[in-house]
Formats: sequence, structure tokens, C-alpha cells
Amino acid sequence: MAFIKGKELCREFFFRAAKPLLDEVFPGLVYTAGLLGYGSDVLGYDDAVSTDHMWGPRFYLFLSPENIALQPQIEKLFAEKLPVNFMGYSVNFSEPDPNDCGVRHPVPVENGPVSPLIWIYTPGGYLKEYLGKENLEQLSAADWLAFSEHRLLALRSAEFYTDGLGMKAMLAPLRFYPLDVQKYLIASNWSLIAEEQAFVGRCAQVGDELGSRLACGRIAERLMRLCFLYCGEYAPYSKWFGTAFSRLSADEQLKKAIAAAVAAPDYAQREAALIKAQLLTAKLHNASGMTEPVAVEAQKYFGREMTVIFADRIVQAVQDTLKGTPLDGLPLLGSISEVANMVTLSDDPRWQPRIRALYSPAASVSDN
Repeated sequence: MAFIKGKELCREFFFRAAKPLLDEVFPGLVYTAGLLGYGSDVLGYDDAVSTDHMWGPRFYLFLSPENIALQPQIEKLFAEKLPVNFMGYSVNFSEPDPNDCGVRHPVPVENGPVSPLIWIYTPGGYLKEYLGKENLEQLSAADWLAFSEHRLLALRSAEFYTDGLGMKAMLAPLRFYPLDVQKYLIASNWSLIAEEQAFVGRCAQVGDELGSRLACGRIAERLMRLCFLYCGEYAPYSKWFGTAFSRLSADEQLKKAIAAAVAAPDYAQREAALIKAQLLTAKLHNASGMTEPVAVEAQKYFGREMTVIFADRIVQAVQDTLKGTPLDGLPLLGSISEVANMVTLSDDPRWQPRIRALYSPAASVSDN
């Protein structure tokens, strides 16, 4: 069976299998339906490997608070009337596995009823569960920094098949970070680069080739994150980070320089590629107009035999534009979701109050 992209499969499933049932049994019902949230298919990165779990004919159905009481009837309708397979893929799925984060697997059957991957929510209930906030109109800087960046991307990538409840407009405020938050994240990533800018060379000088490679890798990742920020795009979590970066509308020479730095077999080539990547990213910064142009150049680190661009200058320029904002003077630590493998913290809305506290002025944070 030829693989079909999840977005196409789910769209066809809704219009050809589910919508006719809703039109027949619940005529006049106002609702929103679409594909958003979790899943490589939402981002368009799915392939045949993706089909083994939580992938298949699926969609979200959103009802108004006044109509959410219809959920049991609609679920019963889908279970009894949907086909057992669609375009060659099982419509029936296992029960959520409590020992594996509720994962469900396709379970082909010959006869119904089926247990499909269809979720029914109110818009507010879904946003509260998935993002941690129901009202998106008045978000603080700390709210933005506590959100999972991957989840912001997964909501911005939503495709709605019908939108009677206006969810597309509801999600519009999440198009990208507010300017001050964007600047804070930019300053943070340049600051993290500045902290280690000499370590690639210093490690190599003392024979620590592994340490040099690791420092280079961390700087390379920060440069990649800066590219996302300057391009106005959310970055996905680590599984799709490199894939998304390869498709970013950034200078191809910059992409090649980052790749060359990470792949370099020795320090000399590593430093040359990394410096080129930093200079090109600094050029991207100056083209953004977020600050006055910052003069940066490759130069020796306080006379030592290692080359840097003194990224601290860009950090200071961006921080100067944040004076008088709620982000003025806060530690430049970026966001938790920028740290690979921290998804158990960054993607769980229950931890957001503690994450938001990281971005509160020191005077307002209790020592106890």
C-alpha cells in the first residue's frame, strides 16, 4: 500500500466519512473540525514509519459549551457508523495504554463498532489542556516563555476543515512571539553563545577534542535557534529540529557553515566554519532592524590563539531595547523548551506556574 501523508488522509476522512454522518444526524450543528496539536503529520514530517501509533484517519471536533453535552451521542454515532478502514488504514484503535502515555495503536477489525482517533472538546477546554491557557488575548511575557515552543508550532500549523466556532481567529494571537519576547530569546541565545565562544578553541588547546566538539555543537544549536527567531518561525522539538532548520528560509551559506562546523574533523576547520556561521548570523541580526547595526568581526580572544566574534556586543544591543519592559534585567536563560529532552517539564502545562516564576523580577520571588 502506498503511503499517504497524514494531512491528506485526515482531510479526506473528515469530508468523506465523518461529515456526512454529522450532517445527517445533527443537521444545523455548529462546530469546528480539523487537525492540530500532537503528531508529525500536523507538521508535515510524517512518513511510513509514523503509521505504527497515534497516526491514521483522525481529527479533532470542537463543540460550543452549549453543545458539548452531545459528545456521547456523537461518539456513539462514529463508533457505529464509521467504516472499519479508510483508504487502506484502520479506523479502529486500541485503548490508550496507561503505561505508555496513553498511546494508541491501530487495530484492524472486519466489523464495527470502531474506536476511532477522534477527540471532542470545547475550544477553551482543549486550549487549557494542551497549552495551559484558555484566554489567548492577554498573555504576559512570562506566559509566552512558559509555553512549549513545539506546542505553539503545532497550534499554528492547524488545518481546519470547517470552522463554525472561529478557532482560527482564536489561535491568531499565537502566530509568533511578541517582539519583546522574541528579542529576549534572541539575546538569550547570543548570550549562551558568548559564554562558550572561546571554549571550542581552549578545549582543543589542551587536547580535549571531545570537549571542543561538544562546545561547538552547543553553539551550532544556538545559531540554528537564532535563525528560527530571526525568520519568525517556531522551532520544533529535537526530533524535527534539524529537518525544520533545513527548510527554513535562511541563507544557505549559513546552513552549510553550521553543518561544516559540526562535521569538522579537526579544530582548525571547526573554528573556521563556526566563525563563518556566527558572522553570517550576526549579519542576519543586523538585517532584522531589531537594534542599531552591531559591528562584529572575527578576532583573537584577548590575544590568545583562538578566534571569536565577541557575541556579547549583540547581547548588549538587544538588552538595551528591552529597558523598561517586564523582561528588563532578567537572566538570559531563554526558554525551558529550548533545552533538548526537557519535554517532560516544558510540555506539561501543570508546571507552567513554576516556569513562569523564572521570569519574575527577583524582588517578587519568595526566598522560601
